[in-house]
Amino acid sequence: MSLDFLTPRGALLVLAVLVPLAAYLAVSARAAAVRAAIGLPELSASRRFVPLGAVCAIAVLLGLAAAQPILQTSTKRRMRSDAETYVVFDISRSMEAQTTPKAPTRLRRAEQAGLRLRGALPGVPVGIASFTNRALPYLFPSPNESAFRSTLEQAIGIERPPPGTSFFTALQQELRNATNLGALNAFATQRFFAPTAKHRLLVVLTDGESPSLSPGAVGHRLRSAGISTVFVQFWGAKEKVYANGVPELRYRPNPQARSALDALAAAAGGSVYEEGDVGAAIRKAKQDLGNGPTVVEADERGQPRALAPYLAGVAFFPLAFLLWRRDR
Repeated sequence: MSLDFLTPRGALLVLAVLVPLAAYLAVSARAAAVRAAIGLPELSASRRFVPLGAVCAIAVLLGLAAAQPILQTSTKRRMRSDAETYVVFDISRSMEAQTTPKAPTRLRRAEQAGLRLRGALPGVPVGIASFTNRALPYLFPSPNESAFRSTLEQAIGIERPPPGTSFFTALQQELRNATNLGALNAFATQRFFAPTAKHRLLVVLTDGESPSLSPGAVGHRLRSAGISTVFVQFWGAKEKVYANGVPELRYRPNPQARSALDALAAAAGGSVYEEGDVGAAIRKAKQDLGNGPTVVEADERGQPRALAPYLAGVAFFPLAFLLWRRDR
């Protein structure tokens, strides 16, 4: 836990107490002289110093509030030092398919599954990537679950970014399907994983509607790179892509999608699950990751909390006391 001040110079506001304090001392001295002159007893210490303390308390509280203190909490936790996972989202146009215009899209269902998977792997660094006809990392493997959630909520979207341009991909876009499972090659050939990650896992959330695929070549590369694979298919034969509530005529669900995923999983030594069996996919992911050494990760910071409103609110109590006492 740490305490920082956004505007530390604001604390100089506490010096404003000198003016009312000097006035109070001057008035008190004059009143004491008058009492002595006419033979009245002196005020008790409580009647003299309690108002003084209340004025000082108001000044201190408002000065601290003006400095804008921020309370930051942090927690230490252990993380796997030998394992990394990517949750890979298919963001092609076909992932916008849904049973009705108001039903969750395939991508939305995949996002929910991704959050469930992340919550089931505490202490394991998990990253986020997407693919259409190319793979793109959004978050490199991290044990920070808050970072995973915020990245998923703010960065993942249909064709964000759009597929790479070429005659072939333009034709795919015309068919409203730019998924290319061959893009998963990038995880085997590029530096998506840290060299220290001995246990590497891809959890691919896709509808599997890839118009071209060489499952043997892709699967061999993934397996040679020591990458375990778990595929979860989000697909329905009656789902459609809607535009303003009207089905797009160019899109048709591909009934061969599961066969393509099965072939790729077989070549890569992985497994394929239906979206209704996410629990089994999570169990398989845990099995693939196994157990390994852990290290203490750097502090994970929580949501910072501004204390200025609370300090300003507390300042009203001594102020209310002064106003109440003045009328007595």
